[in-house]
Amino acid sequence: MQAQADGHWLVTGALVLDTVPALWAERNRLLKPGQTVLDLQGVDRADSAGVALLVSLLREARTSQTSLEFANIPAQLRSLARVSGVDDLLPESRT
Repeated sequence: MQAQADGHWLVTGALVLDTVPALWAERNRLLKPGQTVLDLQGVDRADSAGVALLVSLLREARTSQTSLEFANIPAQLRSLARVSGVDDLLPESRT
């Protein structure tokens, strides 16, 4: 995960069971009061643990007064979210 601009982060690589714990540990850096956008264009692989991470980050964002949005959600990740019944929970950024 790389900071791109104030409140914008680029996520690269895999969002899978093996990588989720390290990303979850970074949540305090991400979820600052205000707006955060996670750009997922660099995600090349995802599984249900990756989808669960995004949903959990949304829940944490609510408690930290953060408006969290996702940009450039890859088709595979969007499909997994749809199959899991949570695609409507993943707000996609217009920026």
